[in-house]
This record gives sequence, structure tokens and C-alpha cells, in this order.
Amino acid sequence: MKRSLLLFLFLLVQILSIHAQNVTGVLGAFPPELVLLQSKMEDKKDTIIQQIRFTKGKLNGRQIVLAQTGIGKVNAAITTTIMIEHFKPTEIIFSGIAGGIDPTLNPGDIVIGTHVTYHDYGMAEDSGMQYWSTKNPATMLENPRSFICDSSLVQKALAVSKGLSFSKIKRGNGSFEPAVKKGIIVTGDVFVSSEIITRRLRKELNAAATEMEGAAIAQTCYQQNTPFLIIRSLSDNANDKAQNDIMTFYDIAAHNAATLVMALVGKM
Repeated sequence: MKRSLLLFLFLLVQILSIHAQNVTGVLGAFPPELVLLQSKMEDKKDTIIQQIRFTKGKLNGRQIVLAQTGIGKVNAAITTTIMIEHFKPTEIIFSGIAGGIDPTLNPGDIVIGTHVTYHDYGMAEDSGMQYWSTKNPATMLENPRSFICDSSLVQKALAVSKGLSFSKIKRGNGSFEPAVKKGIIVTGDVFVSSEIITRRLRKELNAAATEMEGAAIAQTCYQQNTPFLIIRSLSDNANDKAQNDIMTFYDIAAHNAATLVMALVGKM
């Protein structure tokens, strides 16, 4: 009888442990990138860890833990590390805005990341930039120069996007449904507002979009064996109009990215 009870308790602990890990991590850098997701969450419970607020609850039928990283690579890596350590998500999805590099894309359009890489890690020379791979500090082995987003998450996001109704983007020549495209996202601790730099990033890295957190999240997830996906909606085209365009398209870009993320987690 006692052995049967112990076996039952052991199995129960194992089941509860598996269930407890069945949670998706969702990150965003700014409050507007998370406001829609937060408003749709149910049964919310906040936990403060190292001054960072993590909100656990249910979104579109899926258990998630949501957090704001803050701007930049270091902030993103810190928040991602704490999330993985304390909540052990089965995957992490980032929702936010970006500058467009692909000339076929416009503000409001959405890029589902296939690869994420740094554009400011390496050696800067007069002739240009030599891009280096980061290293895992535990093993001192080189990481891949481009971190590959989880292919199943990419495919799910593309499939889900086809049935969604996004907010239309108003431009000088009318209102448009946002395009959804997969592509390479590049990361650096700079806000890009330069035609010269966008052309370089397109030529050298085949970038579709540029932002300030994705590769740090990707590297952290890669080193901690956690699947990830970066989803970005364009707030500007990373050119000399970027500072003005971001004020116009920021909210709608953040909303469209969050709309796709919310639909995606519902399919997890």
C-alpha cells in the first residue's frame, strides 16, 4: 500500500512538473508593444524578479509569461535569462517594432524572422564591417553568426497570419493591409536612420529589418536550448525619415505585431 502511494505521488509530481513547464514566454521592449497582449490576458499574476515584472496568465487559451525587456541588447539578454531560469518556457516569442531594410516593405508590414544576427558585433574598419561570431562563455565555442528561429514557429506564424485581420496602414496613396513576409532580422545598439547603412545591411546581411534586441534574445535562447521566434512590424524604413515615421506608425506597428503573436500562441 505504501509503495503504491509513493509510486502515485511520484507520477503525480512528474505530471505536474511537465504541465508547469508548458508555458510560452512572450517579450517586448516597450510598453506599447505589450499593451494589447496584457489587455487580453486572463488570470494574471505578477512576479517581480530582480526589479523586472513578469506577468503569468492565459492568452488566447495558452499559458504564457510576459515581460518587458527594455531597449537594447543587454536589457534583452538579462530579461530573457531570468525568464528562462525562473519560468522555463517551452519557447520564447518576441513581439515588437523594427526599421525596414527590405525595399519591398513599408511601415506597418510584418517580418517573421527566419534568422537573427548582430550587425554591430565584429571589427569596424575603414573599408567596412567584419562580422564576427559570438562565443559561448561556458564552452568558449563559437556560436553561429546567424541564429536560426525555430522553423515550426516560423511556419505556424506564416499559416496563422493568412487568416488574420490586421489594422490597415494609412499612407499618402490610400489605406493598405499589411504585408507579412519572412526574412532576416539584424540587431544592433543603434537606431538606424540612414539610407547608406540600410543599403549596406541589405547588401552584406540580406536584412529585411533592423532592431535593437532580437539577436541578444536569440543568442540567450540558443545557449540555453530554448526555441525562439522574433516577430517585428515596421515602424519606419530606417532611412532619413525614420525619426518622423516612427511617431506616425509606432502604435499601429506594435498592434499588428501583437495581433500576430496573440493568434500564434493560441495555436501552441
